[in-house]
This record gives sequence, structure tokens and C-alpha cells, in this order.
Amino acid sequence: MANVTDLQTKYSKLAQEYSKLRAQNQVLKKGVVDEQANSASLKEQLKQRDQSLRKQEQEMDSLSFRNQQLAKRVELLQEELAASEAKGKKGKSKGDSPSQHGLQTQSVFDEDLQKKIEENERLHIQFYEADERHKKTEAELRERLEKLEKDAEQHHGVVDGLTTKYAETIERLQSDKARLEVKAQTLEREAKECRMRTEDCQQQLRRCQSELNRQVKQSSSVIQEKVPFNDTSEYLRSVHCAAFQLKARDVAGQAMSFIQDLVAALLNVHSYTEQRVHIYPLDSSIETISPLNQKFSQYLHENAAYVRPLEDSFLQLYQSITEDTVTVLETVVKLKIFSDNFSSYTHFLQKILPYQLKSLEEECEAPLCTAALSAKNQELQSDIKRVTSVFEKLQNYINLLALPSVRQDAMPHSNTSAVFTQLAACLHSLHDAIKEMSKHYNQKADIERELPTVTQKLCTTTECLLGSLGSLTSCTGKIATFFSNNLDFFTSSGYSPRGSTAALNPVQAESMLANKKKATAYIQAVKKPQSVPYREALSNRRILTSSTESREGLTQQVQQSQEKIARLEQEKEHWLLEAQLGKVRLEKENQRIAELEAQLAAALGGSPNSQTAAAGALTRGHEEVGMLCTTPTDEHVGDEESREQLIKSHYMARVGELTTQLQISDSKAVHFHSECRALAKRLAIAEKSRETFSEEVKLANQNITRLQDELATTKRSYEDQLSMMSDHLCSMNETLSKQREEIDTLKMGSKV
Repeated sequence: MANVTDLQTKYSKLAQEYSKLRAQNQVLKKGVVDEQANSASLKEQLKQRDQSLRKQEQEMDSLSFRNQQLAKRVELLQEELAASEAKGKKGKSKGDSPSQHGLQTQSVFDEDLQKKIEENERLHIQFYEADERHKKTEAELRERLEKLEKDAEQHHGVVDGLTTKYAETIERLQSDKARLEVKAQTLEREAKECRMRTEDCQQQLRRCQSELNRQVKQSSSVIQEKVPFNDTSEYLRSVHCAAFQLKARDVAGQAMSFIQDLVAALLNVHSYTEQRVHIYPLDSSIETISPLNQKFSQYLHENAAYVRPLEDSFLQLYQSITEDTVTVLETVVKLKIFSDNFSSYTHFLQKILPYQLKSLEEECEAPLCTAALSAKNQELQSDIKRVTSVFEKLQNYINLLALPSVRQDAMPHSNTSAVFTQLAACLHSLHDAIKEMSKHYNQKADIERELPTVTQKLCTTTECLLGSLGSLTSCTGKIATFFSNNLDFFTSSGYSPRGSTAALNPVQAESMLANKKKATAYIQAVKKPQSVPYREALSNRRILTSSTESREGLTQQVQQSQEKIARLEQEKEHWLLEAQLGKVRLEKENQRIAELEAQLAAALGGSPNSQTAAAGALTRGHEEVGMLCTTPTDEHVGDEESREQLIKSHYMARVGELTTQLQISDSKAVHFHSECRALAKRLAIAEKSRETFSEEVKLANQNITRLQDELATTKRSYEDQLSMMSDHLCSMNETLSKQREEIDTLKMGSKV
């Protein structure tokens, strides 16, 4: 469960980092969009400047062309002026009117020349100013372009870093998800196995309870019938002692798991504290830490030598508590070893306490330590002192509980309840102190994250330390709750001599243990059937169910057979009466036949008519006998009797065979009926199990579908984000390529 908690915390941290990176990505996207808008505006300005530059160049070309024309005209005018002057010298004698005309023409040319010179100077000045403005604008645009290129490169690097980080985060999350799915499947299988084992144990428990109840009833009946006295109180005391021993074994097993969690949490806390000392306030990989922290780190490095023996000694204590032992404070010798190891760990905490306090003071003296951070360090100092004092109290109470195993009269039995009560209260105080320390450390970590000099290594170590403190808080809370829930068991007297309320001393415990071993050996001498596996038990249960149904069917068959037997007995009485009647009739007919024979013999000596009458009478008698006995009238009386007996025996045998066949058919029908009922019940059970399995399959399919949907959603979101990032990168690349082309064009234009 600790691994699942760690995975959940790691997954939540990754989700927080992902949300932070997503927010940073949004800011970067906004910045990139703004820069794109600025770049577009600069492009527009550059185009406008280029257009104005082209206009000015065209104006300059036109002005230079005009200037050349004017220069040529000036030269022509100068030549004409020189020619006119030469002509003027030659024709001075001709009069004043031509000279005046030439002077007027020269003055006009001079004014025109002066205007053209002024216009040329003005155009030169405008051209120079436009050239300077163009150079200045070009330099500004080049600087801005270089700056935009640098910004684009920085954004490109940031985008590449975010892309790689997102890819790593996605891979890590996918691996964590796969690992969690595998772990969830493993936990489901373990849960199913545990449920099966629980059902098996419950069945065994029910069988054992029924067997024990049967043995108790049998023993009680034997004692009441055979034993002249009734020692029921001693029997109940022995049963109570056995239950107390089983409870002690169970409680020790639960405490063992809590001690293992406590040892793991303490090891993690000390180890991560040692790592933090090497990182903050000075990093040992860059500069040497203070001698105080070096000594503190050295002591913390030895924590396993003090923490591991706690688990080992308690394991020995747990192994010493068995069903064949007597568990009281006077007989638990291994508790003294655990007490000594706990005392050594408490001394270790006292030894590192001043170094830990000084280390926190050194953190407060750091240059960038704020007032809030100093206040949290002071609160942590008070919390550490409180935790150490609570451990000292626990050491005292555990030493008191371990004293009776060393010296019998060390502690009165009446004080044991008070010691256990104070120990429970002390465990709750320990949980409160560690909870308060964990809360203050969380607040301190939040303040440290805002410092500008905090490193990723320090943040990681602090997170690990906070996780260890959370595990320690949870473990101490479980221990305190467990001890409070079992406080009645700890304060009860599990074993006591007969007729006394005093505690059991070690001598009595040894004798009681010896008697218990003898009883165990005697009971083990009687071989008992071993427990059957779960599947075999299920098959036996089905067989038992079918056997029970068969027994019901056989009971019905027996009832029907009894009814048939009663009916056959009635028929037998009826046929016996009929046989007696037939026997009477046979005797009468025999007498009649004898009379007829006598008459026949008498008639033989008489007249023929009388002989004929006697013969007719004899013939009628034989016919009547033949009709009665279904035998020919011409056979002897002895043959008739034997033949009647054979016929009777034949029909009686036939009746017996038919009765047997009828009973067999009825039994088969009843058996088939019971089998059909059993099959119908099995079919109903199979249908119920099939429905249960179908429901489980539906739930499993729903879970699979839900997980597939989550996976598809996550995959789709990641693909969308990657596509957005790739589109953004493509647009940035296109922008950069266009800017490079424009820069190359400008450079080529400037070179030309």
C-alpha cells in the first residue's frame, strides 16, 4: 500500500508539473503570437520605408537628371555669355542700344543661374537628409531584425525544450499508468485469492467450531456421567487461556507490521535529512559545508545501526509468542531486548538533537532567509524537542513493562493497567507531535520554493522528506489507534492460578507450559484427519448436498416401500384366507370324490343301469374337480395334488418376481427422481454462478472499456497537444525562413 501511495503522490506531482508547464506553454504561445503581430507590423513599416526610399531615389534620380540638364544649360549660357562678351568688345562702336540689350540679357541669365544654383543646393541638402534618414532607418530595422531573430531562436529553444519535456512526461506517465494497471491487476488477483482463502478459512472455522462443540458436549456428558466431581471452572479457564494466547499472537502480528512501517519511515526521514544537510544552506558539491553540519551528517549516516535493531528485536518477540507458550509480562523475556534497542535509539535522538537545532539556526543565518522562514525554523525546533521528549517518555514506559521479565517483584500487578494507559496516551502525543512537525515542514517548504536561489535538487529532496514525514505521521497514528483499541486486552489478566486473582509468576508459567505441552503431545498422538484442499472441499460439499438429497429420496422410497409392504401384507392375509377356503373346498370335493368312488364300487356289483348312473356321476365329479383344479379328469388324485402345488408355486414365484421387479422399478424411479432433483439444484447453482461470473465479466469489460476510453482520451489529448506544438513550430519556422529571406534581400539590396 505504501508503494501505491508513493505512486499516487508521484502521479499528482507529475500532474502539477504538467499543469504548470501547460500554463507556461499558454504564456509562451501568447508571447509568440504577440511577437508575430509585432513582426508583421515591422514588416509593414519596412515595406512603407522601402516604398518611401524608392520614391526618394526616384526623386533623387530625377533631380540629378535635372541638375545635369541645368549644368549643361549653364555651360551653354556661359558659352553664349563668353561669345556675347566677345561680340560686345568688337561692336562697342556701334552704339549704346545693343550693349544695353546684352546687359539686360546677361542680368536675366544671371538671375536664372542664381535660382538654379539655389535650387540645386536645396535639392542636394534634401537628398543628403533623405540619405541619412534612410541609413538610420535601415540601421534601426537591422537591429530590430537581429533582436527578433534572437527572440525567435530563444522561443525555438524553449519550444524544443518544452516538446522534449512533454514527450518525457508523456512517456513517464504512460509507463506509470502501465505499471499501475499491472499492479491493479495483481492486487485484484491477490484480492480474489484472499477471498478464496477467507472462505476456506471460514469453512474450516465452522467445521472446527462444530467439532469443538461436539467434543465439548461429548466431554460434558462423559464428565457428568463418569466423573464424580465437576471442574467446569477450570475447563473454562483453560479455554480462556487458549483464546488469550491466540489473541496475543494476533495482536503481536499486527504490532509487527506497524513496527516495520515505523522503522521504514524513520530510516527515510533520517536519510533524507542527511541529504538535505548536504544541499542546504550550502551545497557540498560546490563548496564545503560547515563543521557542525558535517558532524550532524556523520551522526545521521549511522541511523540504520539504531533503527534496524528495533525491527529485529520485535521480530524475535513476535516469534517467541506462540500457541504453545504462556504470554504475560513475567514470561516475555524478549521484551527486554526490544526495550534496550528502543533506549539506544532514544539516546541517538538525544545525541543528534543539539546538532539538529544548530543546523536550523544556521539556516536562519543564511543571507536570503526571510522572517517567515526563520519563524518556521523556530517552530520546527520546538517540534523536534517535543518529539524527542515523547520518545524519552515512551522509553521509560517500555522499560517499566520489561522489568517484570527480569525481576518478578519489580512492578506490582496493580500498576500494569496504569502503565499501559499512560503508554497509549504517550503514543497519541507522539502522533500529534509528528503531525505538527510535518505541517510546519510543509509550510517551510512552500516558503523555500519562493526563494530565488532554490535548486531542483533541494526541491526534490524536500519533497521526499515531506513524503517520509507523511508516512511517519500515518504510521504513528495507526499505532496509537491500534494500542487504544487493544488497551482492554493489554490490561486484562489472561492467565491466573485456579481460585486466585493474582498474577502468574514465572514458575507457575513454566509448570503450566509443561502441562500444556504434555496435553498437546497427547492430543497429537491421536491421528486426526488432515484438512482437505478448497477445491476438494467444494466437491465434497456438492457430493454431500447430492447425498442429502439422495437420503431424502431414499427416505421417501422407504416410506413408499413400507406402505407397499403393508398393502402386500393385507393381500397376503387375503390370499391366505382364499387358500384356506380353497383347501376346505378341496377337502369337500375329495370327500365327494370318495363317496362317488364308493358308490361306483357299490354299483359295480349291481345292475348295468346303476353302473351307468354311477359312471355318469363319477364323470360329473371328475369334471367338477377338473374345473376347480384345472387338471384332466383322467389322472390320479396324487398327481392332481402335485400339479396344483406346482401351479401354486409357479404363480407364487411369478408374483414374487413381479413384486421384486416392481420394487426395483420403484427404487430406480425414486433414485432417478432424486438424481433429477439434485441435477436441477446443481443446474440452479450453476446458473447462479454463471450469472455471477457473467456479472463479473461485465464489470471487467466495463472496467476495460473505461480504461481504454481513458487511454484513448489521454492519447488523443497528447496527440492534439503535439499537433498544436508541431503546427506552432512549423509556423515559427516559416516565419523565420521568411525573415531570413527578407534579410538576405535587404543585404543584397544594400550591397547593390
